[in-house]
Amino acid sequence: MSLVQVTDLTVEFGDLTAVDGLSFTLEQGAALALVGESGSGKSTVASALLGLHRGTGARVGGSIEVAGTDLQAASDDQLRRLRGGKAAMVFQDPLSSLDPYYAIGDQIAEVYRVHTRVSRRSARARAVEVLDRVGIPDAQRRSRSRPHEFSGGMRQRALIAMALACEPQLLIADEPTTALDVTVQAQILDLLHALREEAGMGLLLVTHDVGVAAESVDEVLVMRHGRVVEHGPVADVLEAPAEAYTRELLAAVPRVDARRTTPGALSESVAGDGRVALPGPSAEGAKAASAAVTENAPAVSSGASGDVVLEATGLRREFGRGKRAFAAVDDVSLTLRRGETLGIVGESGSGKTTLGRMLVGLLAPTAGEVRDEGHARVGVNPAVQMVFQDPVSSLNPRRSVGESIADPLRARGERDEKRIRGRVTELLERVGLEAAHYDRYPHEFSGGQRQRVGIARALAADPRVIVCDEPVSALDVTTQAQVVALLGELQRELGLALVFVAHDLAVVRQVSDRVAVMRRGRIVESGPADEVYDNPQDPYTKQLLAAVPALDPQVAARRRAARRELAAV
Repeated sequence: MSLVQVTDLTVEFGDLTAVDGLSFTLEQGAALALVGESGSGKSTVASALLGLHRGTGARVGGSIEVAGTDLQAASDDQLRRLRGGKAAMVFQDPLSSLDPYYAIGDQIAEVYRVHTRVSRRSARARAVEVLDRVGIPDAQRRSRSRPHEFSGGMRQRALIAMALACEPQLLIADEPTTALDVTVQAQILDLLHALREEAGMGLLLVTHDVGVAAESVDEVLVMRHGRVVEHGPVADVLEAPAEAYTRELLAAVPRVDARRTTPGALSESVAGDGRVALPGPSAEGAKAASAAVTENAPAVSSGASGDVVLEATGLRREFGRGKRAFAAVDDVSLTLRRGETLGIVGESGSGKTTLGRMLVGLLAPTAGEVRDEGHARVGVNPAVQMVFQDPVSSLNPRRSVGESIADPLRARGERDEKRIRGRVTELLERVGLEAAHYDRYPHEFSGGQRQRVGIARALAADPRVIVCDEPVSALDVTTQAQVVALLGELQRELGLALVFVAHDLAVVRQVSDRVAVMRRGRIVESGPADEVYDNPQDPYTKQLLAAVPALDPQVAARRRAARRELAAV
């Protein structure tokens, strides 16, 4: 008997059909990835496998059988025994999935007690055991920590530990690595692979990242508009996709081993081998730039011919006081010229975002200075704007997006409402939205559309520099490509200089003239993008590049084995 048997599954919300006639099986110990763009129905399928649509008003048709339980006929008590017992789910956002008030260990122990009826002491011991199993250091002590005291990667490990507490036969992982940097992502994927080998459990992975699928599963099921587009062994689907949509998805995946080509329309930038070079500014600046790889905090200098629009010297930013003080950014220097893109990469906690906020003026440096076009900065310079990582939290949910975009115009003294609306409408259309979107609210937009709103708001101040802080980290590959292409187009037309902060090394290579690699607040390597990627000098840069998911499953397996050997040393 198959671990999961889904036949003609349909899920409807009112007049919307989220899943339409989906069928698949998953055997014990096997791994299947549901891959597709946002809105394709992937997460809806994952929720249906645990009966989470019951009581929501959704209409679920077809047959769903998980670990011998017929979900359509199961009682509420049977579903409760299934969830967390025979099948468990790891959700996309661990911070919102964990209760901020209770200790991590107590939350895991509660799940274990519900299904086993053991004592509190035994449940606590089990919580420590599974935390240790997923690689949480000093699990006994950290089990008493609350979610905000864990890093993003540790919170995701804690969710996996909670799912493993009752040793389920099926683990459903819904975008488990979306917002994680490449090294933590590699650790989570390696962990899932090791747990499959140890416990023989089945894995259903929901992801929009084809590279993550290649690293993790045996089979891939490509979804679009709630339907199956293509289904088969991962190597066959990725190496020789039969369907045009699958080929489009693969073409939209930025490759860390692909050099930038002459910029152009996204549809024209797909090479014959399926690689895509995302549109961006001319690569001439990168060719002319000189490498600046030194041992101690190298200055990121540019050989591009444009005027210097931004310069930072000896930037340092400390947080805390006394013995608890630490430097998030330490002695960083860089220059940025008109029309070029500087990519800044590094793990979470490396200081990328703190540096970006200092360049914009949202944080004052503890030491060092920022100069705008040769002049020492005083206060905030409206010519330097920021596109934030999370457009949901950076937009006021109680105001229309038009009003939010208009804020910089009003801050500059514009009082004519007709002119304000006209300018905002122009900006909306410039970023690929419509004039009618002026009066809509953030929750009425998709993730990619909200990021376009953020770009429009940054453009309202007529900036010369835009700092993009992880602008595409939570977007699927096609939406990601569209947003990056938009930034490249705007840069070419307006002569903007961009600072592109990201943990996705493949995207950074495709958009950047130069790259700076940060670790623990310092720049450990910098230079022209192709030079840094093709011939990295610093061991940390090599480590980052080795952690990037590979689209070839065989290459992914070799990398995973190499990481295991390195970890064992």
